[in-house]
Amino acid sequence: MKRLLKLLTAIVTLYLFLPATTAAKPKAKSREYFEIRVYHVATPQQEASVDGYLKNALLPTLHNKGTNRVGVFKALANDTAADKRIYVLIPHKSVEQFAKLSEQLINEASLQNAGTDYLNATYDKAPFARFETILISAFDEMTRLEVPDHNTPKSERVYELRSYEGPTEKLYKNKVDMFNKGGEVKLFKRLGFNAVFYGEVIAGSRMPNLMYMTTFENMASREAHWNSFRIDPEWKTLSAMPQYQKNVSKSDIIFLRPTEYSDI
Repeated sequence: MKRLLKLLTAIVTLYLFLPATTAAKPKAKSREYFEIRVYHVATPQQEASVDGYLKNALLPTLHNKGTNRVGVFKALANDTAADKRIYVLIPHKSVEQFAKLSEQLINEASLQNAGTDYLNATYDKAPFARFETILISAFDEMTRLEVPDHNTPKSERVYELRSYEGPTEKLYKNKVDMFNKGGEVKLFKRLGFNAVFYGEVIAGSRMPNLMYMTTFENMASREAHWNSFRIDPEWKTLSAMPQYQKNVSKSDIIFLRPTEYSDI
């Protein structure tokens, strides 16, 4: 009888403990998705038109809908480039939110009123040459877009947008793993690179591809940070590991500067 009582006690205890065990399991990290719009403009008039739309219509509307931390940047080479580019970085809580945004904006009266010149432009006075959209899923090691804390004026800051393409899908995933499990994200953080985001491109013109953005108070700070990265013992060890060799086929670096109306 005592044995039976002990057995029943153990069963009841286990039954009561199971829900607590289930509830104690850590929740999966909520992952953000990042939309990058790249506006290509050919004339000062087009650049002014896109600037006016973003500053007076799109960003205020996104803010009203609860979407903050929107970055607007221009390439440092814009002054001399024939194809000037304006980059807009928008964080989304889900792919569904990204998919619904365009339809929601069409029906937003405040956007229509503030952006009427841009939205109702005629074919012969188009506000841009074209624009492209890139959709990115945040890395496991940094699941949200972060706003850097800089003391310098926005006109001095340097934002570095990097793109790494993989020779194959498997080798591309290997480079993603190098950032996450390999510790490259943590290394950048330790060295003070002020990352805005890291992520996998899930829709874009270059695939397979990952992108990330780091920031610096000025170009001198950028050079100093990368010099420290190149000689860091941890990076030398990580980059020499056999399992992480030849996992990038093409890399691009774009230097950007935030506009005065950018949130970031």
